[in-house]
Amino acid sequence: MSKFKIKIASILLMFGFTFGMVTDVTSSLVSSNVTTAQASTKVSASQKKKIAKINAGLSKKQKKAKNWIAYHESRYNYRARNGHCYGRYQLLKSYLHGDYSPANQEKTANKYVKGRYGSWTKAKSFWQHHHWY
Repeated sequence: MSKFKIKIASILLMFGFTFGMVTDVTSSLVSSNVTTAQASTKVSASQKKKIAKINAGLSKKQKKAKNWIAYHESRYNYRARNGHCYGRYQLLKSYLHGDYSPANQEKTANKYVKGRYGSWTKAKSFWQHHHWY
């Protein structure tokens, strides 16, 4: 390798190392207000009752598949955003009709999966092959 290439590589390496050190130091000095997925998964008691009622007809296997998708889509976050998709199951906002409540997300996700795949296990299988559902 030529001396010029070695010098360029050395400079880039030092710059990268220095930049990494600076960002580590500044990130530890600056407080940030971050909402974690766990904080966003908390729902009120009334919402929990509604969700339990909505999911009562699902078998343990279907609930497990549904939870698997929720984890992979949003890390269980009812407030997750990605373009035109929103919530725990990353549904199109238009499907939610302006009601972004956890109960409506659960109900709408069940309706969507039943209509498109027939079951949550089939939706999970599709997701595993395509990385979306």
